[in-house]
Amino acid sequence: MGHFDRLQLVGRITYYLGWIALVCGGLVHVNIARSLFQSVDLTQRNLFEVSVVCFLICAASELRALAASGSEKPSVVKRPMAA
Repeated sequence: MGHFDRLQLVGRITYYLGWIALVCGGLVHVNIARSLFQSVDLTQRNLFEVSVVCFLICAASELRALAASGSEKPSVVKRPMAA
């Protein structure tokens, strides 16, 4: 697995973790799962902070992957066919 693929994988994982934390924070906000998250000692603010951090990591990983893909040369170079 190359550097570019690893960065995209990290970006994809943190993106989905951010959405999961955001949905859980929304559930706490509308009092649906408040007792569940209080028993684990997670507050609404903590869940929203986790989602923001995950989205920031996702954005940074994707930007680094884009920068790396532009600066790296492809491993297989296609040669033009002779006429």
